[in-house]
This record gives sequence, C-alpha cells and structure tokens, in this order.
Amino acid sequence: MINKIDFRLVKNDRFVIVEFILSENIGPDDLKALVPPNPIKENFAQKGVILSGKGPIWLYGFLIHYYHATQWVATYDPRLGGAVVVESHVTDISAGDIISLD
Repeated sequence: MINKIDFRLVKNDRFVIVEFILSENIGPDDLKALVPPNPIKENFAQKGVILSGKGPIWLYGFLIHYYHATQWVATYDPRLGGAVVVESHVTDISAGDIISLD
C-alpha cells in the first residue's frame, strides 16, 4: 500500500493542504493499511485541512473521517478555485464555506 499513494503537505498559517497522488488503482482493502500524515506528529491538529487529489469517493470519506479532529475539513474543487468546507468545529467557518486558495 505504501507505494500506491503518495501524500504531500502544503502548510500555511490557517490550514494544511493534504494532497494525495495515486500511483496505481487502489481497492477498498487498501484502506486497512493506509496511514495518512498524522496531524499531531506533523503539527497541524489546530488548523483546517484541505484534501486534494484524484481518487475514489470512499477514499475521500476515509480521509475526512481521519482528519475529523482538526478545526475543519474541506475538499478542493478546481472549478470553484477553492475548497468546500464539509465539516467544522469552529464558529467562524461552516460547512458550505469556500476557502480561497489565492
């Protein structure tokens, strides 16, 4: 599994972009061995997370749950030029907000 998905982090003061790149097709069983970048070890647990990459919807579901403990989670949508918040634990950012990446 470690060779099938590469993760790259792009950090700033407000959020971290967790970009993933699939080197080959993955199956649902691959989730059992998947270890994404840890927000505590990587020091971004107190920030928002933007997920970016081409992958199956169940991979996004897994990653959204994995990063649930961060301030908020959003998914990048290039058509919008930003990321759509899908869950939030802070009062100033809500589901449906668009985080600009300009």
